[in-house]
Amino acid sequence: MILLWLAIAVLMIPAGWLLLLPLRRARRVHADQQAFEDNDSLGAENVRVYRRRLASLERGHARGELDDTALAEGRVELERSLLEDAESLKRSPLKAASSGRVLVPLLLVAMVAGSLYWYQREGASGDLALAQAIAATPIHDAASFEARIARLRAETEAQPDNAKVWMALFPLYRDAGRLDEAMQSLETLITLEGRVPALIAQLAQLKFFAAQRTLTEEVQTLVDEVLAADPRQPTVLGLLGIEAFDHARYPEAIDYWRKAIAGFENPDAAKALREGIKAARQRMASAGDVDASVALANSVAPDQGSADQSTAADQDSKEGAARLTLKVSLDPALEAQLAALPVSAEAATLFIVARDGEGKLPPLAVVRTTADKLPLTLTLSDDNAMAPMARLSMAERVTLVARISASGQPTAQPGDLEGKLENVIVTRSADADDEKGTDATQAPLALRIDHRVTQ
Repeated sequence: MILLWLAIAVLMIPAGWLLLLPLRRARRVHADQQAFEDNDSLGAENVRVYRRRLASLERGHARGELDDTALAEGRVELERSLLEDAESLKRSPLKAASSGRVLVPLLLVAMVAGSLYWYQREGASGDLALAQAIAATPIHDAASFEARIARLRAETEAQPDNAKVWMALFPLYRDAGRLDEAMQSLETLITLEGRVPALIAQLAQLKFFAAQRTLTEEVQTLVDEVLAADPRQPTVLGLLGIEAFDHARYPEAIDYWRKAIAGFENPDAAKALREGIKAARQRMASAGDVDASVALANSVAPDQGSADQSTAADQDSKEGAARLTLKVSLDPALEAQLAALPVSAEAATLFIVARDGEGKLPPLAVVRTTADKLPLTLTLSDDNAMAPMARLSMAERVTLVARISASGQPTAQPGDLEGKLENVIVTRSADADDEKGTDATQAPLALRIDHRVTQ
């Protein structure tokens, strides 16, 4: 913002100079005008004309051409003409060269104040502050991610009516798993921008995942509102595809996702939906509905030969679905710290999260339970994704985090108990089947909660 105000000040300098320039010229113009008026000979010329014409009348009278009456009338007419000419030459006295000088500073101040007021009302200083806040908090790890959220939260307090701030904030809350705060931010954005179908679709998606991927009555109402305004809205179609997939309605899920792909401009989102379609075809093939799987594959790419598509479908079935089997446990050295938490183990929240190795995507898989379930064994898969554009099958290697939170917040807080596994290779169901051919038992990954979060 300092650079902005400096730029405005620099622009004000030539504007002020244009206002002050007449003051520098005023004295010279005044002197020139005074000299012109002092040397004006038009009045003397009128007197000479009067005298010449009067002499002509008197000579005519002397020669007997004019009688006394005509001479008197001619003299009166000449005198009247002279008076009229003299009256027309009268000028008001020149004002002093310094007169009106006090108005120039007033105009200068008014110009500056008016410009600043107009910029505050119509300018984009808030957007500039937002851009600077984002530039000042680059994201490269969890701590910097939280710093970005805190900075944007401060911006919402400084400019609560700027929709762009809320637009930048709510995806961060969503990606951090803080769905309640994401929904609050998005609802504020909707209040500012109106019930735009794309925003209502985002809200429906957040509420859908907050309800554990359940199409509640509230979510259904939002979905109906969006589809009534925009039947091809991709976010809602993607949501309906997930709901259908979760309930094994795979042809319906594929149909929704195909329509959603046509509306997504984000290639990553479209790629994620294609992965979902592939997973649905695999499920259908596993259930024996191979013909339907191949037919749907043909409808996705009608320009390819049917033989090539059948081969692709068979290959997809061989690749298998992404999954990770974990055994999560608590280090015995932390049992006392678990007992010392402000809530009981039954109330303490246990998060198990899979993130892509580079940390560029939202969580790929999330499981939420309670700490009293430890130790527990579970399997992470695409079914645990928070959004269709971020699924476990999209990553080759992931970072696994298990965290016990007394506050229930998915982001790390001081006092939380945490464990982490990095650079974990994502296995596929086909890989597991191959291994079973040689080793009937595949040991789950051991994820131990072994340290306390300090900051």
